[in-house]
Amino acid sequence: MVTTQCHWVRHLTRAFCPAIVFLLSFGQVVFATDPEALRVETDVFADRDDVPIAHSLTLFSSKVAWDFLDTTPAEKKTSDSESDQPKAFNGEIVLHDPTRERVLLIDPLRQVKTSIDSIQLERLRVSLAKWARTSDDKLLCWAGGPHFENGISESMDAIELVGPRVQYRIETTDAPSQEIAGQYRQFADTAILLRALLHPGGIPPFPRMALNKQLASKAKLPTSVTLEIDSRGSLVPSGLSSMMQRHLCSVHRIHPALRADDLQRIADAEACMALAEEVSLAEYTQAEKK
Repeated sequence: MVTTQCHWVRHLTRAFCPAIVFLLSFGQVVFATDPEALRVETDVFADRDDVPIAHSLTLFSSKVAWDFLDTTPAEKKTSDSESDQPKAFNGEIVLHDPTRERVLLIDPLRQVKTSIDSIQLERLRVSLAKWARTSDDKLLCWAGGPHFENGISESMDAIELVGPRVQYRIETTDAPSQEIAGQYRQFADTAILLRALLHPGGIPPFPRMALNKQLASKAKLPTSVTLEIDSRGSLVPSGLSSMMQRHLCSVHRIHPALRADDLQRIADAEACMALAEEVSLAEYTQAEKK
């Protein structure tokens, strides 16, 4: 049961995207020459609990994004006085590499890796949209898109999307640049499609992708993302319905530079990637569930 829950949380973390708070930790920040460098810490909360169920660190550098996923059981690992110390990440590493049109999954403990190309994700996007749009469930049918405009409302620092039994609310702030907003959107879209591929269930990704597009067009980044779902009256199977009952919120902290330990973390991840054995996606996910 614990293994299954951690597996679900791991892929949930892939899908929740970062937001921004400009906080500089003096003595640790390296003002990167890359104008698109960005540091994002994300905590995911469920059912309005004040203890996160997952934590991740995403580092944008040199046109790629390194996503370090930590799915240690929800516990306060450090006191407030230790909050400036680098967090240990015990989980999977995901390399988003849009230039090579691929996503690389790396398991440091098992020393294996697998690659998913953009064609696989695009095929998933098309088939998933077709399936959702023909569903008898109003929520799933609506989530198949493509028309979400009538459900979107905006204010200066927030955007909401309301559909049948569902509400998204995103708190926003200005992105450092239009380029970073575009890079963030690409990362966020890929992350949520990756979750749909690796851990099917829940709402199809298209409402969130529509919001990502809206934010990028206005050069905005999210500071928090809240998803509320009322599963009453749902026609979906009970297993899927139970996954759609949760109140989920991700809170994000983005720094417009990388720290010295971030650069070391990237170097360590590159070394891990070089040593890891290449396996098929099926082999990677089967071993991950054990």
